[in-house]
Amino acid sequence: MAISIAIETPLQDDVRGLVERLNAHLLPLSPVEFQFKMTVEQMADSDTTLFVARDESGTAVGMGALKAHGPELGEVKRMYTVPQVRGQRVGRQLLERIVGLARERGLAAVMLETGTGEGMAEAHRLYTRYGFVPRGPFLDYPDSEWSAFFEMQLIAERVA
Repeated sequence: MAISIAIETPLQDDVRGLVERLNAHLLPLSPVEFQFKMTVEQMADSDTTLFVARDESGTAVGMGALKAHGPELGEVKRMYTVPQVRGQRVGRQLLERIVGLARERGLAAVMLETGTGEGMAEAHRLYTRYGFVPRGPFLDYPDSEWSAFFEMQLIAERVA
């Protein structure tokens, strides 16, 4: 299956649909107070860049965003692929675009927070296979059993 990935506005009905599906997927996995969701309106802010993956027919099948926290830190947000395309490297392609944009912008690091438990095993595998390493909480995320944190340092690439 051919997939195209582009920067798009989150303020589209099909992206709203992806966000709804992601939220529904996450809801049973952890308490709501430990789910750090962004709305499409928040994703439309100038500090966030959303990538949308589409299949040959133009259907949105995945998304992922880079949220900038100043000139040094980027955060991966709202990573999701529909179940029908899982295992076809769509998530990896989205992650490549997100990390690539962070490199282009000269960010020192990219970090992310994700859930724990069986429902998140695929996500953890994707991040670690791509080169992210576990770390402790960052920004204002609380340290809890419901969150796993990962980072990828990019600054060594800048000075090498």
